[in-house]
Formats: sequence, structure tokens, C-alpha cells
Amino acid sequence: MNTTDTLKIAYSALGTNKMRSLLTMLGVIIGVGAVIAMLAVGNGAKAVVETQIASMGTNVILIFPGATAQRGVSSGAGTSIKLTVEDAAAILSECPSLMYVTPVSHSGGQAVAGSVNWATDAQGVGPDFFAIREWSVKSGDYFTDSDERIAAKVCVVGATVARELFGEGEDPVGKTIRFRKLPLKVVGLLQAKGPNAMGRDQDDQIFLPYSTLQQRVSGTRWTGYIMASAVSADAIPTATDEITGLLRSRHRLRESEEDDFTIRSQTEIADMATQTSKTLGILLAAIASISLVVGGIGIMNIMLVSVTERTREIGVRMAVGARTRDVLFQFLIEAVVLSCLGGAIGIAIGVVGSRVISVGAGWPVVISPISIGLAVVFAVFVGIGFGFYPAWKASHLNPIQALRYE
Repeated sequence: MNTTDTLKIAYSALGTNKMRSLLTMLGVIIGVGAVIAMLAVGNGAKAVVETQIASMGTNVILIFPGATAQRGVSSGAGTSIKLTVEDAAAILSECPSLMYVTPVSHSGGQAVAGSVNWATDAQGVGPDFFAIREWSVKSGDYFTDSDERIAAKVCVVGATVARELFGEGEDPVGKTIRFRKLPLKVVGLLQAKGPNAMGRDQDDQIFLPYSTLQQRVSGTRWTGYIMASAVSADAIPTATDEITGLLRSRHRLRESEEDDFTIRSQTEIADMATQTSKTLGILLAAIASISLVVGGIGIMNIMLVSVTERTREIGVRMAVGARTRDVLFQFLIEAVVLSCLGGAIGIAIGVVGSRVISVGAGWPVVISPISIGLAVVFAVFVGIGFGFYPAWKASHLNPIQALRYE
């Protein structure tokens, strides 16, 4: 008997019990659909994180103050005030692997425009900050080095601040706002960036020269952290080493002493953030895969029942010349067809389900061709793996006993 005849008999046997075949496929359908939907959700979360990390800028390096320690107990990174504007200037002039450097200081407060007020954050930064962040202006311009030197009362505002203080669609450039009673002329409106990797609205900020913030608002010479940009992605490790050596020298640290600062690169931050979403995606896919295993067990169960029901048929086929491999191939094909057809329906349900999740829950999803390919391969292996034993059992029946079976 040739392969074509075997395939016809297998398809005919499945068509005879359509409802049973559909119910058998149900586990595979649910499993494949769930795997695709869960992977789409995981990939969507990963894509969002990657976009948010990319919004930080290009080849970004962040230098934070170190940790304070009392009686051997560390208070955590950022609790020590050890970084200064002079440190930032030294890093820029003495670290050739860096392109831009800026100190960054922070102050929260109330911003007022006319009779409208809005609680927001003010960031004291240098002009290089916007180049590091690759943050373009929608209208107006950035403040300048000259503004920085004279601690000018100017600022650049984010889209959220502009909307809340001046109204939707209003251009704030040229207008004056007060931040903690300090009048500031708005010289630029930034393009909207959206939330960062931590979910914070990046557009809900006011940016002013760091000298203005330090001298006219906070009254401190310390800087919250230093932001830098390497000349290239490959130069980040070299730049990190240069910064480490320079700051240890400037802070007069002995070899036995730990760094009183912490350096984090954009690559490290991206790896940590994406690892979390990757782990989530794997967990969701693993949970969904359980349905595939259950579906495979269902296929094995039904195929064993089918072998019992068709024992006489198997005996007749063997009596008229069917070989062991013909019977094995027939039942194996039936199992694979059930699994693959269920997989195809599951893929369609998974794609539709992903879209429903995206629209209904507002959750971004990314359907990867790789995930669909993996679902197909998994479905085939489920059919072969769980269908082999019933097929093997059918092919090794004794023809005489099979013909006598009632």
C-alpha cells in the first residue's frame, strides 16, 4: 500500500468521528492559542521597555553618588553626597571616550502660570543634557552656555507641564512661569517622550540651567548625579574605566577603599529591564504550554480508544497484505493531523486573542513569526510524541487475534 492510500484512510477515519476529532484537538487548540497570546504579551512588554530605555538617549552613562555607611550598615546607593559640578567638568575634559557630560540636580515644587498651578519637578542640567537625551524642541530653543554661566532665569518645559499650565495646543515659548516663587522665562518646548522605564512621565518636568537651580532654588553645590554620553557603544566600557579612575583620584580614595560613586550604563539598565520582561514571557509561555501537554495526552487517549475500536479493521488490513509500517504510519498520521489541525486553529485563535487583549486591556502585544513557528513545531511534536505509542500498539497487533476480536 502506498503513502497516498495510507493518508486517504487516515483522513477518512478522522472524518468518520468529526465531533470526537474536534474535542480531541481542543487541548492543542487552547494550548497553541495560549502560547501565542502569552508570548505576544511578553514580547509587547519587552518592546515597550526597549523603547523606554532607548528614550534615555544614546550611549548614556549615569554616575550616581555612593552609599553612606554607619556602624557597618549601608544606606544604599545615592545616599552619599559626593559629586560636584567640578567633577562633571573634570570628567568632560579628562575622559576622551566621552562626547557630552552634564550634572543633573533635582527639586520638586509648584509651578505657577497666571492663576494655574501644577506640582512638578525641576531638573537643573547643562546644555549638553538635551544632546545626550536626543531630546528635540517642538518650538523655541534650548538655553545656552551663556545662560548657564550667569544663572539665567530661563527654562525649557516638557509637553505635560505646558499643557497643564497653558492649556492644550498653547505654545508657552516667551511666557513666564514661577517655580517656587522664582520667575522663569520659557525659551523652549520639548517634544513629547512619554513614560520612562519606571513608568514616570518624562514630559512632566521643567529644565533650567543647573547653576540657576543651585544658586536660586536649592542653595547647594552638590549635584544629584552626572549624566554622560560615550562617543560610541563600543567605547562605554573604556569610558566607565576612565570615569572610575578619575573620580577615585579626585575623591582621594585609597586602593583599599571602595568607590564612593556608582556607574551605570544604558546597556546595563536595558539588560536588567529586558531580563525581567523576558522572564515574565518565559513564565507565561511555560504555563500556557501545560495546555499543549494536556492536549497531547488527550490525543494519546483517543488514539488508544481508536485502536481498540478498529482492531478488526487492522486485522483485515494485515490479512490482505498491509505491513507493520503501513499500520504504524496510518495511525501516526492521524495523530499528527489532529495535532497540526488543532495547531492551525490555535494559531488563528492566538492571533485574534492577542488583538483582543491589546484593544481591550490597552496592553501592547507583538506577535513574532518565531513564536508562531515554535507553536507549529510544538504541535507536530505533540502529535508524533503522544501518537507514537498508540500507532506502535496498532502495528504490533497479532493479525489472527485481531480478526477474531469482537
